Amino acid sequence: MKTATVETNRPPPRSVDLPTLLAGGWVLLMLFTALAAPLMAPYEITSIDLRHRLAPPVGFGGTMLHVLGTDDLGRDVASRLFYSIRTSLLVAFGATAISVLVGTGIGFIAAYFRGLVEHALLLMIDVQASLPFLIVALAMLACFGNSLTLFVALMGLYGWERNARLARGLAITASAQGYASATRQLGAHPLRVYLRHILPNSAATLLVGATVTFPEIVLVESGLSFLGLGVQPPMTSLGVMVAAGREYITRASWMLLAPSLVIVITAVAVSVLGDWLRDKLDPTLK
Repeated sequence: MKTATVETNRPPPRSVDLPTLLAGGWVLLMLFTALAAPLMAPYEITSIDLRHRLAPPVGFGGTMLHVLGTDDLGRDVASRLFYSIRTSLLVAFGATAISVLVGTGIGFIAAYFRGLVEHALLLMIDVQASLPFLIVALAMLACFGNSLTLFVALMGLYGWERNARLARGLAITASAQGYASATRQLGAHPLRVYLRHILPNSAATLLVGATVTFPEIVLVESGLSFLGLGVQPPMTSLGVMVAAGREYITRASWMLLAPSLVIVITAVAVSVLGDWLRDKLDPTLK
C-alpha cells in the first residue's frame, strides 16, 4: 500500500538577499576606508594648490592627478573624502556606543528599582526628549568649548532616552518571564540576573535600536558640522565638506556631491543591515 506524500514547491529560505549584501559590502568598504585613509589618500588634506583650483573630476574634463577633482583651495577632494569618512565614522561609532550604554544602564536601573527611582529617571528621560538636541549642543559647546572628544561625548547624548525606554521595557518584560524569576528565586545577585540573563535575551532588540541610532547620528553630525558647530579645521568630516561646497554648487558641484552621496548611502545601508539583524536575531520571528 502506497502512502501519499505531499510535495511542496517552496524554495529554501534565503539567509541574505541582494540589498543586504550590498549594504554589508558598503559598510565594510566604509570601515576599510576609515582604517586605511592615510594609505589611500594621495595628498595631504591641508595641501593647497591654487594652480589646480576647482579642477573637475575624471570624466568631466579632469585628469588622474585628482580623480574626484579639487575644491576652492586646490585641495584634493578624494583625499579629504577619505579622512572625512574616517572622522564621521569615529564620531558615529563612539556616540552610538555611548548612547546605547548610557540608555541601557538607565533603563535597567529604572526597571529594577521601580517606585520613586523609576519616576525620577522617567522624568529625566522626558525632559531630555522634550529638549531640542541642537539647543543642548549649542549650550554645551558654548560652556566647554569644542574638541573631538567633547563632540563625541556630546553626540552620545543623542537618542539615549529612546534606548533607555527600550531597555526598561525589555527588562520589565523579561523580569515577568519564567527564566528571570527562576534565577532570582535561586538566589542569584540582581546584577547577575540582568547581565547574564536579561541582557543577552534583549541584545537583539538593543542592537537593532543601535542600528537606528547610528545613521541618525551620522546625519546629526553632518548637520552640526555643516553649521560650523561640529568638527573644526584643520580636521574634516562629511558635513564640513558639504558646508564648504554649498557656495560652489553651480560651479563645482563635485565638492559636495561625493560627501552627500556617502552620507545618504551609509545611512540607508546601516538601516538595511539593522532590518536584517532583527530578522536573524529576534527569536519571535523564527
